[in-house]
Order: sequence, then structure tokens, then C-alpha cells
Amino acid sequence: MQFVSRKSVVPLVCLVALALMSGCTDYKKKYDYLNVEHQNLKGRFENLEGERQQLADRIAQDQQTIDELRRQIEELNKTPADATGFGDGYDVAFDATAGTITVTLPNTILFESGKAALKNATSSELDHILGVIKQKYADKDIDVVGHTDTDPIVKTKDLWKDNLELSAQRALSVARYLTAHGIADKQVRAAGCGSARPVASNASAVGKAKNRRVEIIVNMRRAASQKPQA
Repeated sequence: MQFVSRKSVVPLVCLVALALMSGCTDYKKKYDYLNVEHQNLKGRFENLEGERQQLADRIAQDQQTIDELRRQIEELNKTPADATGFGDGYDVAFDATAGTITVTLPNTILFESGKAALKNATSSELDHILGVIKQKYADKDIDVVGHTDTDPIVKTKDLWKDNLELSAQRALSVARYLTAHGIADKQVRAAGCGSARPVASNASAVGKAKNRRVEIIVNMRRAASQKPQA
């Protein structure tokens, strides 16, 4: 049988105590860390719940606006241009199902044949559309879509690969005009469709003229301020 002296017992007890104290310290650190993480996650969850509620309220408000526009057009016999505020001098279409307002401008108003730069530094048509957007649809996302007829590019074929490229550059010119005059960059998108989405037959000059156009689309159900954060 072996005996341990008192002198050796005391240091051993101290070592055990220190080990236990060290273990307690580690557990406290882990607890504090997890508690902080829990509070952070709880705060983020509460913020997301608040954002969801705000988004739900805004969606409901937008739907009320869409329903009211549809009522004015269907029951009060207003034109889409008048009901949406753009005025009867403009080609305006309202799609209640998609929640969009589309203002169409013929390319001849904005561009020279085969070119993508705006004719003038200022445009009364675009300025009018800008004014309505700022007054009634300031927080809505805007799509600018360029279209052409099926005729191949001849005069400026050295500038553009095809009609798709030309239509995209024209849409970009209009989008830049909007952002340069007060519409936030994050609210505007530009796209070109070339001749892929005709609204009339390209078999006649009249039909081709209708197909050469730029559409400015107000998205009633999509707003930059509503996009959830990742």
C-alpha cells in the first residue's frame, strides 16, 4: 500500500480546483457567446417580421390602387391614359392582372433612323412622363424596353450588329434620361427586344412604324423599397 504525504495532497487539490475553475470559465464564455448570438438572431427575426408586415401592407395598398384604376376604366369609362394620369395624348395600356402601366412612344419622336442617341438634349414627351411618374409612381420600378421592325439595318450597319443591339441601346438612352432627371438608378431597368415582340404586321409600312417603339413600363406591384434584404 502506498501513502501520499500531506505535502503532495495540497498541490494536487489546488490543481483540481484550478481545472474546475478553468472549466467553469470556458462554459461561461460559451454561454455568453450563445446568449449574444440568440439575442442577435431574435432581433433579426423581429426585424424581418416587421418588414414582412410592412411589405404586406404595401402590397395591399398597391392592389387597392390597381383595383381603383380598373374601376375607373371599366365603370367610369375613362381611358387608360386618363385613369393613370398620363393624359389622353399618350398611348397608355393598363394591365390589371400584371399590375403594369405601359406608356409607348414611337421611335420617330425620340431617335433618328438607325440611331440610338436621343434627338435632343431635352424631350417634352419624356419630361411629361417623368412628371407623372414622380407625382404618382415615385417608388415604383420602371422598365424601359426597346423594339424595332424586321427591316435589317442599312444606313448605320457599321454601328450595330443587329436590331436587337439597336433596340437595347435605344432603351438604355431613355433609361439614362430618366435617371439623369430624378429617377433612382435602382428603380430603372433597360432591355431590348429587337423585332421579337411586334404589335402589328411587318408586312406594311404602317405596321412597321407601330413596331418601332420604346415602352416605359411602371410596375405597380414591384418597388425598389420593397425588395427584402438578404
